[in-house]
Amino acid sequence: MGICRDSRHKRRETGGRRQSIHKKRKFEMGRQPAMTKIGTKKVQIIRGRGNNSKFRAQRLETGNFSWGTEVCTRKVRILDVNYNASNNELVRTKTLVKGAIILIDAHPFKAWYESHYGRAIGLKKGMKPELEEKKVSNHVTRKVALRQKQPKIEQALDDQFVGGRLFAKITSRPGQSGRCDGYVLEGKELDFYKKQMAKK
Repeated sequence: MGICRDSRHKRRETGGRRQSIHKKRKFEMGRQPAMTKIGTKKVQIIRGRGNNSKFRAQRLETGNFSWGTEVCTRKVRILDVNYNASNNELVRTKTLVKGAIILIDAHPFKAWYESHYGRAIGLKKGMKPELEEKKVSNHVTRKVALRQKQPKIEQALDDQFVGGRLFAKITSRPGQSGRCDGYVLEGKELDFYKKQMAKK
């Protein structure tokens, strides 16, 4: 049966041997890790206990990521794996797991922000904003004008928009759900992970 998730085979806390009173059971079965990579989507369906299904993602290239402060979710391309608190080997092999810090494409979020607020973000120094003039109703123009009074996004995030890439954290389990979803890092959490990556 292979990998087993029982604890009968382990020693006691004192270090003494424990006598196993029965053989391995199907409900104690474990499986090989999915080790999801970045690439053309490939998901394997696995029958679980109670005829339930698990979706084991072998390769993924996109995911739904949300920008928390702006309450905006977009399907974006996954570009790279940058940091993993549990294991540096998972960064080297570019493995997608829950809790990994990855780079995603910023363009869908940038396009939404510029249409929603009517102001450009992610501009290099000396560049002038070039926004497309669209014919919209007077009502929409007033709504956009009201939104422009709201504060701009934080500088650390704006700098990332210049490069067209954002740091994000995976919150789904690609090896169980077959999806790679998460949220864009910002604020203190972004600062923390930047420090961790600089250490590495």
